[in-house]
Amino acid sequence: FRAIQAPRSVKILYLNPSGELGGAERSLLFLMASLRAAKPEWQMQLVAGSDGPLIRRAQEIGVQASAMDFPGALSRLGDAGAGGPAGRQQSHLRLVGNVGRAGVPSIAYVHRLRRTLARLAPDVIHSNGFKMHVLAAWARPAGCPLIWHIRDYVSARPLMSRLIRANANRCTAAIANSNSVAEDLRSVCGDKLRIHRVYNGVDLNAFSPRGSIANLDEMCAMPKAAKTTRVGLLATMAHWKGHQVFLRAVAKASRVLPIRAYVIGAPIYKNESSQYQIDELRRMAAELGIEEIVGFTGFVDDSAAAIRALDIVVHASTQPEPFGLAIAEGMACGKPVIVSAAGGAIELVTPGVDALAHPPGDVDALADCIVKLAGDCGLRDRIGAAARASAERQFSRERVVAELLPIYQGVARAAA
Repeated sequence: FRAIQAPRSVKILYLNPSGELGGAERSLLFLMASLRAAKPEWQMQLVAGSDGPLIRRAQEIGVQASAMDFPGALSRLGDAGAGGPAGRQQSHLRLVGNVGRAGVPSIAYVHRLRRTLARLAPDVIHSNGFKMHVLAAWARPAGCPLIWHIRDYVSARPLMSRLIRANANRCTAAIANSNSVAEDLRSVCGDKLRIHRVYNGVDLNAFSPRGSIANLDEMCAMPKAAKTTRVGLLATMAHWKGHQVFLRAVAKASRVLPIRAYVIGAPIYKNESSQYQIDELRRMAAELGIEEIVGFTGFVDDSAAAIRALDIVVHASTQPEPFGLAIAEGMACGKPVIVSAAGGAIELVTPGVDALAHPPGDVDALADCIVKLAGDCGLRDRIGAAARASAERQFSRERVVAELLPIYQGVARAAA
């Protein structure tokens, strides 16, 4: 964008499909808080597709936030797993059926959203999440710029890839959270979109080596353990996040060194077929004979305190990770992180310097990384210190604001 004076105040409306707190929502909160600090005169509002902690957190940072509930059929509509190898035909048929059931409620929701957008009269609409990208494209007022914040691989979604491609000309600009995601979006939309890569940020004061430490054993109702290395996986319960790989690697590593493992997180999605339930993971641990050394915390409000309680943070996604917020947060807390080496995740680290890496889905390689770090306190300290330094360079509030402001100002100026 050309360096022309932008409007003094910009009114931004954020749209998010859920009021729950997943990685995308925590990144959105950080973005809004960073912008609030840099541009206090700007007005920010949030509308989410359901009520939940995202609404309250947004209000706490001075964002006017409310829920406009998705109809049930629209909430359950999703094709994240429709293209996978297991049950592909059944997933596709189920998706077609869900699309049919969601059609009429979706049209009604678009009409409601259009009225809401007309009433709020934003200068810029910033959508977060595939469903909201499409709904915003259909409902946005004429002349109002629309920014899509793309945080996942579009090409992996049979339905959404078609809808995103078909509506790309309604979008003013797109933000991708990694180079990997930007390249994927470009492969779907071609030259229809102006795409900007902006890495997610992390609150480097909250996610720091210093601060409160969660009592994970108490949270998991486990007896206190001494002289053991604490290894944790922080993730949503989506199947591709690699919980089964993590548990199998823990089983192998625990035969070499004493470790205790923690699965940190809970199911947050309406589409239950694409995620694990905690009881399923408990059964997996029991089948592997590690039920006594694996704890399940459920939802954790203070993830920084949970990370500080760990000696090793594991990222085990079996598919390419668009970004990997848990990786960035673990690095910011000065912890050694083991990264599944694919997608945007591997962009964030230098393996052997500020993290270790393993091929996605490789149980043996992940177990070897766990054993290597668990058996060498000095190595953990060196990698953790390098990780914190990398986090300060890559994930700061100042960097996020410096990259976002020209995008907002450019689209607002063009519409003025």
